Amino acid sequence: MNSSAAAPFAPHEHAAEPGGSAARLLAGWHATGRPAALTDHLRRHGQPSVATAGGSRTSMPLVEAVESAGLTGRGGAGFPTARKLRAVAERGGRAVVVVNAMESEPASRKDQFLLAVAPHLVLDGAVLAATAVGADTVHICLPRTRTAQYRQLSTALDERHRARLDPVRLRLHALPHAYVSSESTALVRWLNGGPARPQGSPPRAHERGVGRRPTLIHNAETLAHLALVARHGPDWFRRTGTPDEPGTTLVTVSGSVATPGVHEVALGTPLATIVDRAGGPAEALGAVLLGGFAGTWLSAEDVCTPLTRRDLAPLGAAPGAGVLIALPRSACGLSETAQMLAYLAAHSAHQCGPCHFGLPAVAEDFTALVAGHADPHLLSRLHRRTALLPDRGACRHPDGAARLAASALHVFADDVDQHLAHGACAASRPAQVPVPPAKPPETWR
Repeated sequence: MNSSAAAPFAPHEHAAEPGGSAARLLAGWHATGRPAALTDHLRRHGQPSVATAGGSRTSMPLVEAVESAGLTGRGGAGFPTARKLRAVAERGGRAVVVVNAMESEPASRKDQFLLAVAPHLVLDGAVLAATAVGADTVHICLPRTRTAQYRQLSTALDERHRARLDPVRLRLHALPHAYVSSESTALVRWLNGGPARPQGSPPRAHERGVGRRPTLIHNAETLAHLALVARHGPDWFRRTGTPDEPGTTLVTVSGSVATPGVHEVALGTPLATIVDRAGGPAEALGAVLLGGFAGTWLSAEDVCTPLTRRDLAPLGAAPGAGVLIALPRSACGLSETAQMLAYLAAHSAHQCGPCHFGLPAVAEDFTALVAGHADPHLLSRLHRRTALLPDRGACRHPDGAARLAASALHVFADDVDQHLAHGACAASRPAQVPVPPAKPPETWR
């Protein structure tokens, strides 16, 4: 299978396989260059150990193994995986597991690629998690726009059903595709018969989620790591990464690089090394966007920073959704940001003031700045508005947009002065950030 069927760009053929000869998420893909059918998967990894509730091939129950491994969520928030497992398990009763494979971040392809080349690793993780928390049903959520991915996963589920592999029910769903429809409460709301929009009010999913039952929600990559921890144990998982942030992570690298693609890297790898693994900068680097549309611009001087939450925190950044976009010096970072903000404003749920009024206002101000139509009060207004957005919405959508805007005003401060003083800049490069049309979804149901 050509990897472009899973994503518009493929993993670089020399992408790292951290941990020596031990298998990691993409090890099978590197070995064969093709997706793993169930027979391939079982030959490589063996049967998932779900014979006893909470059991694993390690010498300890799964939740303890995951906690000892130090696995954190790879969907963006970086929350400790074991803590979420334990919170659901301790509620008692029959729980529900939700696989968040929506991947609504436009610049990310990591979960799409992982599900295309190693679907059974993700499904193993979901079933193992379900067994550990006492769930009898796993819901797998995909955007309804990705019909090829839906067919591929349907085939994988059929394979598992024929093999009588899983002790729980696996159900595949196609949801409306919008930026905020991947938010965990939006998934619960849709699975309960409502619109795929975030639900800001309690209760939390682990308390009362799908069908009013305790619900565990993890993204696809997190569950694939969990499946490997169950097979190989926490010590194996900690052989790579850093002591505080162990393991590997998938990163979608794009922009001005020679070979854009999805890479598996050890946490703690410098951002500059990740760019080099994507063939290096196609031209002189001006900045990088880390984390995607809800992420943070970093200057070229910051690209030696290791990819860990601890090292990035002083810069106001985090690994986020595993996106790294290289921006050349010849491009206009303010223009790129204005396009992303327009998209984020169009794709809000329009349920609260920050999304309904704040995001469009910030996006309009950025567009005016780029076009050279700025009034004398624009910069102070932008700083004031971006400071007001965080922690006020029904979800974290406004927070991400504010982070993006504030980091652009900081990293491209010289360009801001140029635009304010002299109008639109001469940069005429095509957009480096893949921004879809800023069109809201036709339906939320």
